[in-house]
Amino acid sequence: MLINLSNHPSAKWSVKQSKTAIKKYRQIFDLPFPHISPNATSNQVKKSAETYLKKCLQVQKNNFDKNFAVHVMGELTFTFYIVTLLRSKNIKCIASTTKRIVKESNSSKTSIFSFVKFREY
Repeated sequence: MLINLSNHPSAKWSVKQSKTAIKKYRQIFDLPFPHISPNATSNQVKKSAETYLKKCLQVQKNNFDKNFAVHVMGELTFTFYIVTLLRSKNIKCIASTTKRIVKESNSSKTSIFSFVKFREY
């Protein structure tokens, strides 16, 4: 199982990203990324990471698949804390890598992110 801890629900992933995740992890469980205030203290962010560690462990406890990982993408300090906590429990953490395609027209710029692969933290 793959826990998707990000602001990007798996239902909105590209076909390539979804197929890659399902092939490797069989199923995806979406756990929405918490809102992290830019005014939050480091201690508040750590506490939030501890709360999400418990949520991830609960999902893992209810899943008997040994091929288990957490896809973590989001605010950088929370990501650092949650990945550190998860890895201390021997839980694999991965990030999605993308190719950025920029299209410019007149005075606007549009970025499209094309999934490439998952990379372990």
